[in-house]
Amino acid sequence: MAGAVSLALKPTYRAETQLFVAIQSSGSVQDLQQGNTFSQSRVQSYVQTVATPSVLQPAIDTLGLDVTPTALAERVKANADLNTVIITISAEDESPVQAAAIAKAVGDSLVRTVANLERPSVDGTSLVKLSVVTPASAPLKPSAPATSLNLLLGLMIGSAVGISVAILRTTLDTAVRGEADLRQLSDAPVLGGIAFDGDAERRPLLTHARAQSPRAEAFRQIRTNLQFAHVSHNSKAVLVTSSLPGEGKTTTAANLAIAIAQAGKTVVLVDADLRRPRIDDYLGLDRNAGLTTALIGAADVNDLLQPWGEDQLYVLTSGQIPPNPSELLGSSTMKDLIKGLERAFDAVIIDAPSLLPVTDATVLSQQVGAVVLVVGSSKVKLPDLKRSLEALEMVEAHLLGVVLNLLPSKGPDAYSYSYYSYEAPKKKVSGSAAGIR
Repeated sequence: MAGAVSLALKPTYRAETQLFVAIQSSGSVQDLQQGNTFSQSRVQSYVQTVATPSVLQPAIDTLGLDVTPTALAERVKANADLNTVIITISAEDESPVQAAAIAKAVGDSLVRTVANLERPSVDGTSLVKLSVVTPASAPLKPSAPATSLNLLLGLMIGSAVGISVAILRTTLDTAVRGEADLRQLSDAPVLGGIAFDGDAERRPLLTHARAQSPRAEAFRQIRTNLQFAHVSHNSKAVLVTSSLPGEGKTTTAANLAIAIAQAGKTVVLVDADLRRPRIDDYLGLDRNAGLTTALIGAADVNDLLQPWGEDQLYVLTSGQIPPNPSELLGSSTMKDLIKGLERAFDAVIIDAPSLLPVTDATVLSQQVGAVVLVVGSSKVKLPDLKRSLEALEMVEAHLLGVVLNLLPSKGPDAYSYSYYSYEAPKKKVSGSAAGIR
């Protein structure tokens, strides 16, 4: 910007002439000392005289300029150091030759004006004499704009503004973008990271992705890490939740269940989000009879399970949305239902509501052995994530780990899994095996 402005401005040239102020005296030592003191005391008055019409009008007439003395005074400057008798007159113009001509004409006019002002009435000889010691010459380079200086100042100011904006943005922006932000609040293990995929909204399921795609590899990594994180727990039920809606907890739960089933395990996916159920939409299943149907005793859970896909994956949809979700999810009937599913399957994956809008997930977390928290990059802020972690800690829920979702594919917040990828062998394990394998 500074360079563009500098290039857009017309160049201005400055020319200077210097005058020496002397006293006409007999030449005795005393006269010289008095003359020098007199000269220094008068110099500042001569400097002020330069801007008067008595000096500028003759210069205008000599050069034939079409300006007024007031306008010319804005382009002519005069100054002198306090301890010297040298007056420097400078003139600015868009033409270097014209700038030199104005400086010379004003200097000559000042010489004549001072001679007239200082002429005594007795013999008509002025006691003060001004002499040109440095004639004005046309400058070779413009004095303004100082392009190099403007560029330097622009760079410095731009850098300072950029750094200030970055610091301010960092201070005010509390969005959780990656593992570094998560570490400000928790040392919970990161089970894996899922990069943002623009096609995932239209085709969210793992079966839609290529077997060796980054998205498929990410869920295989989460499956493997979940196996090791869950190895010391007898419970096979894992609750998947998030702080807020929109962080991808439902797609994570569904794809995690698919990934575990692809490894040869028997898996049941339970849609326990009784506020905004979505599992049936993603998997194309019937929602009319499901979890709530079993909880109110209207049907046996075994009759409500719907098989899905080519592997041993079964789905228990939400059923009809009830008026009292928290009471149903915290009931002893729900606890017994989860225990029954744990006996029948190798893994029980439960999609729960988000933690902050309602208490359902907090209540349900007490019914299962472990919780997986999905954190959507740039979807949740640090204060909200802190509240979620505190809510789980308050009910003494076991946070098994965190899944970072919607991560950028490149940059400091991207999550790399290439060195830790592992695909579990496709060997069927009996339902009596403890933990998710």
